[in-house]
Amino acid sequence: MARDFLAELAKRRLVSDGAMGTMLFARGLPQGACPEEWNESHPDDVQAIHQAYFDAGCDLVETNTFGGTAIKLNDYNFGDHMAEWNRKAAEIARKAAGESRFVAGSIGPIGQLLKPYGALAEEDAYQAFKDQAIALQAGGADVAFVETMISLEETVIAVKAVKENTSLPVVATMTFEQKRKGYRTMMGTSPEQAVEALQQAGADVVGTNCGAGPDLTVGVLQAMRAVTNGYLIAQPNAGLPELHDGKNVYTMTPAEMTERMKPLLDLDVRIIGGCCGTNPDYLRAIAAMVKGAK
Repeated sequence: MARDFLAELAKRRLVSDGAMGTMLFARGLPQGACPEEWNESHPDDVQAIHQAYFDAGCDLVETNTFGGTAIKLNDYNFGDHMAEWNRKAAEIARKAAGESRFVAGSIGPIGQLLKPYGALAEEDAYQAFKDQAIALQAGGADVAFVETMISLEETVIAVKAVKENTSLPVVATMTFEQKRKGYRTMMGTSPEQAVEALQQAGADVVGTNCGAGPDLTVGVLQAMRAVTNGYLIAQPNAGLPELHDGKNVYTMTPAEMTERMKPLLDLDVRIIGGCCGTNPDYLRAIAAMVKGAK
């Protein structure tokens, strides 16, 4: 029986987790390998990452299924493992969460453009998201996180696929950039347009993740809050990475990131976490900020 995610959200702010990919690479995932395959081959490592975030004070973790649609897994010739690996990913996260904390099923972009801009048919995208969501719910997910989206059309398809085929609440986040005309996704969608379309599609929580850091995230959430009284989510990157010895390094400290995220509390952002460059140390600082707020 799924815990009641929305009932808990009505009572208090929730702290989501931070980066998964960064943590997998630190544990030995080779560059260019399929992260979702580790749900099968390295379940203890995946569970340990979830546990580290819970130990840092997070209320929910996202499953290791960001690229978990059958279409995306087929980039590695692993499409046949979609249902099994998504279900296992949710089961792994559930083991770490126990019964008192939440498991969010991560659903990322398919990675192809929809027709007429690309070859991906709307019905194929819908089927891919539907199948993934069903598998995540079967494994014990409490909520679906449709995340890191840049195409509003694809995000709407994903939200509808989850809502129409499972009983999972849906959190939907898009990634924005600062443009001359304001905040826009890579495909040109504004925060205001995203809120309207995603809520209409059935999303229970909307917001942004990834991006250039907490300052951009605060700006996007201000724009969203101006057009909705609904639940919002913010999961910024730890600033922008810098190249050190051939590696991307995030130099923003947990203390600096947390300080820049404080305006999110005044905006009544209901779910606060991190994205690229964050780890349990960052989330410990974020959790202290969130749980110390009035």
